[in-house]
Amino acid sequence: MSSIRLPEPPSDRPLRVDFVCLGNICRSPMAEVVLREHAARLGLGERIVTGSWGIGDWHVGQGADERTVAALERAGLDGTLHRARAIDAESAGAADLLVALDRGHVESLAALRPDLVDRVVLLRAFDPEARGETDVPDPYWSGPEEFDRVLAMITRSVDGLLGALPVDGGERPSR
Repeated sequence: MSSIRLPEPPSDRPLRVDFVCLGNICRSPMAEVVLREHAARLGLGERIVTGSWGIGDWHVGQGADERTVAALERAGLDGTLHRARAIDAESAGAADLLVALDRGHVESLAALRPDLVDRVVLLRAFDPEARGETDVPDPYWSGPEEFDRVLAMITRSVDGLLGALPVDGGERPSR
């Protein structure tokens, strides 16, 4: 993680961290909910704002996949308010940090806004159990067990990201 450059937090507003996956109904909504809840628990809710987006527009306006909502619920989190959105150049530019769920999303973001490549990181770069793996697998074609496994991976990674973000005002997750 030492080679990853994270943005300095703005002095006049919260740091904007947006997650990006393929359709914005599985992985990125999970990450958004986990970051929002864990930041609040750490007293960082006022310093970090989060959202999520899809590369494609297939699911715009839909809620999170029911298996995503169920996995979040089993973890004590609420994903019912989510509505899918597709990222565009303007919304990408509004983020201080774009967190991609796999390498394909990094490539799509680079094509969308080449000027923002320094703001894009892979979520698994912050997973202490990644062992060289870079992508969070897409659980869409799988059952509930895979959604739970992906949520656990996302949770570890988000906690690692929270520990690395240069924001003040809260205690860091213990390692």
